[in-house]
Amino acid sequence: MKITTSFFAALLLAGSLGVGSALAAADGVISNEVIIPGVYCHLTFPAIRDETLTWDRPVLKDPGSGDIINFYGPCDHDPLGKDEIESQKKQETRQRSRPG
Repeated sequence: MKITTSFFAALLLAGSLGVGSALAAADGVISNEVIIPGVYCHLTFPAIRDETLTWDRPVLKDPGSGDIINFYGPCDHDPLGKDEIESQKKQETRQRSRPG
């Protein structure tokens, strides 16, 4: 039983390292933490520049700006994908509607 558990743990670790290094190279991803290999990750990446949210090819902010997104979800999430653009547009609308 101990051998099976150790083997499974080693396999899980090796798989997460392989997936993690592939995603870290994706455009815009600052870091990632694979929680469930190939399924659930924690990604950090810069927010999209507000003025480019309506462009065909939006642009991420400089990572040094401090406007960083912490995303928990699918490991194949695209920081410049349709879902992220819509999410940040909604966030921008909420911020503009706040008083003060």
